[in-house]
Amino acid sequence: MPTEIHYHARPIAPTDADALVIVGRKDRLAATDVAAHLPADALAALPAMLDAISVGDDGGAASTFLSGTPAEGASPRPRRFVVCVLPEACSRHNSPARPHALAALLGKQTPAVPVVSLLLALDAAEHAFAAGCAVARAFPVYSRKTGPAKDRAVEVAFLPPDGSVPEEAVVERITRAAEGIRTACRLVETPTAELTTDAFVEEARALAHAVGATLTLVRGESLRDQGFGGLWGVGKAATHPPALAVLSHTPAGAKRTVAWVGKGIVYDTGGLSLKGKTDMPGMKRDMGGAAAVFAAFGAAVRGGCPDALHAVLCLAENAIGPEAVRNDDVLTLYSGKTVEINNTDAEGRLVLADGIAWALRHVHPDVLIDVATLTGAQLVATGKRHAAIVSNDDALEAACVDAGRKSGDLVHALPYCPEMFRSEFKSDVADLKNSVKDRMNAQSSCAAQFIAEHMGDATTSWLHVDIAGPAEADNRATGYGVGLLLTLLGLGA
Repeated sequence: MPTEIHYHARPIAPTDADALVIVGRKDRLAATDVAAHLPADALAALPAMLDAISVGDDGGAASTFLSGTPAEGASPRPRRFVVCVLPEACSRHNSPARPHALAALLGKQTPAVPVVSLLLALDAAEHAFAAGCAVARAFPVYSRKTGPAKDRAVEVAFLPPDGSVPEEAVVERITRAAEGIRTACRLVETPTAELTTDAFVEEARALAHAVGATLTLVRGESLRDQGFGGLWGVGKAATHPPALAVLSHTPAGAKRTVAWVGKGIVYDTGGLSLKGKTDMPGMKRDMGGAAAVFAAFGAAVRGGCPDALHAVLCLAENAIGPEAVRNDDVLTLYSGKTVEINNTDAEGRLVLADGIAWALRHVHPDVLIDVATLTGAQLVATGKRHAAIVSNDDALEAACVDAGRKSGDLVHALPYCPEMFRSEFKSDVADLKNSVKDRMNAQSSCAAQFIAEHMGDATTSWLHVDIAGPAEADNRATGYGVGLLLTLLGLGA
């Protein structure tokens, strides 16, 4: 069901909707300020519904039909009343807006009717951004199902406990972030037969035109000729050539330069280190980092980003064929470092290394952030909801953790300790190998360190965000990273 989401500072009249959905913790939903926005029959049903809901760590829900007295020949509106209760439990490593529970409840409980009035009963006004982003994740965008499509509009309003309403500027930020999240979800869920590297380049070209950004493009054999050994090596066997696509926003008077680098492996077979039949399905999502960077860039520029901002998309398909890079091959990356390949399925770090080296050489960022579905070990280290971060800057690391709680894109820091991880990439014939010697030695930190090795002597504040787990939930894309990047930029929560 195609769903459009509209955010409002004030609730729409429930009588203008086919269903009314309210979300919050149990005591918030029983508060008088929530009651003031409910029609009489919903208000009468609410106490019994709240009593019947068993609330666990995932929350709980109840739904009922409302009687109402319809106009002659018409159905009463709203017909459905849904109560979604958020969990009480919320540890210090969670977001106080409880966005993951919110998205899961809405995805399962929102009725398939033309117009839904959704009221978010917040515990605090500052939870609006994370809650709004969670709503965007709840309704998948991509579908190739056949049959008649029924459109649905979800009209979202925020109700803080103090009776205030969010400022229009806040609602506009949430709207832009939500649009970015849904764009990232669409890209991540699009199969590679549709989202080839060429198609992703065209997405970048269209966005550049739409927001007035510039597009720098290095593609195919030009990558080889200009020294992008990682991107060219990973992608040269594919039908559609690899590309480095850079979107740049350079406003007059910018006092800071920020570069975001996204891993854009549109499909990952594992290369000649071929993935198995149970590991390969879902590898269309291996471009989740580039999708997040791309979508966040669009939202940031539309939001009037005052910084010089560059989105570096490292696009390739890790395919197999006569031209595929082999284990034992030695590649020379854009940094000038040589890399002996000992695992063609550790390809993401190769394209990211080229991307960050390009950014450092050409745009000289004050802040450099790479985002990638990089390691399965990330799920072991930090789980399915928290991205793993590694940074050479204490302040940037702390800011990212804070931004994660505020945006709902949770993160947890891993060790940054280059002197303990460099030896994992020792090679007898090259500067580095591309995969660790000891898989029991902090694999995700090591993968980040491989990327950092290509920064050379640069002292730029650098942050690596491994999103292998949180990029999807229940087999659907989450748009992870858009809210986080915008918040770090000062354009989010």
